[in-house]
Amino acid sequence: MNYIRIQPHPQLNHLVDCYWVIDGEAEAGNQKIIPDGYTELIFHYADPYRAQIDGVWQTQSPYLLAGQISNYFYLHNTGNAGIVAIKFKPAALTQLFGLHMAAYTDNVVGLETVPAINVDGLVEKIIPFKGEESLKEALDNYLLALSVGVTAGPVNAAVDLVLNANGMVTVKEMADAAAVGERQLERLFKRYVGLSPKYYARIIRFNYIFQLIQDKNTPWADIVYQSGYYDQSHFIRNFKAFTGEDPTAYYFDEKNMANFFLKKE
Repeated sequence: MNYIRIQPHPQLNHLVDCYWVIDGEAEAGNQKIIPDGYTELIFHYADPYRAQIDGVWQTQSPYLLAGQISNYFYLHNTGNAGIVAIKFKPAALTQLFGLHMAAYTDNVVGLETVPAINVDGLVEKIIPFKGEESLKEALDNYLLALSVGVTAGPVNAAVDLVLNANGMVTVKEMADAAAVGERQLERLFKRYVGLSPKYYARIIRFNYIFQLIQDKNTPWADIVYQSGYYDQSHFIRNFKAFTGEDPTAYYFDEKNMANFFLKKE
C-alpha cells in the first residue's frame, strides 16, 4: 500500500493542509480513523469502503465530504484501495463553499448531497491517480480559482493560534486572538469548524503526541509534559477517549491510515 502526501501551491496554505493519496492492494479488514482536526473531500476510484460511525456499517459513496470527527470510528476496505483527497484547514469549507460545518460534525456524506460543492470537470482529472505532478496541478488549479476573493475571518486567527500552540491554549486566548467575545467565538467555531473551541484545542493537543512520539528516545513522562497534560492519568484518559486504546498498547509504527494522517512524516 502506498501512502503519499503532496503539498499544495503556497497560495493555498491558508486553506489546504495537504493533498493525499492511498493506492494499492490492501488486506481486507478494519481501519480505525482518529480525530485530527481537519476536514476533507475524498474521491474513491477502487473498491468501495464501508464505514461505522454511529454503530451501523454503511457502504460509502465514491465521492465524500468528511466533517470534523469528535471520536474514533472504523472503515472497512473491501479490496484494493484507491483514494485521492484534499485535507482542508479547519475553516476552509465554509470560506470556499459557505457550508455550516456543525451540520457535518461526526459525519461523512456523499458529495451528491452537498449541492454547494461543484466538482464537475475535476473528478476526471484526478482519478484514477496518474501521478503526483498531474494531481497537484489539477487540484491547485481548481482551488486557486475557487479561492479568488476569499479572505480570512476572525475565526482564522483563533484556529491559527490553536495549531501553532499545538492545542495548548485557553478559550480566552483564542477569543482575544479573534478579537471577539467568548460567546461569539463559540458561534464562529460552530459555523466554521463544527466543534467548540475547547474541544477543538483538545483534539489538536492530542494530535501533538503523534509528533512527539516520532523521537523514539523521548520518555513517556516527557511526552506527557510536552503535550500539556497535568499528569499521566489525565494523558491516558484523553488518549483512550480519542483512540479507544491505552497509549502503551497503541501501534505507533504500524502502517495504517490513522498513523499516516497523524504522524505527518
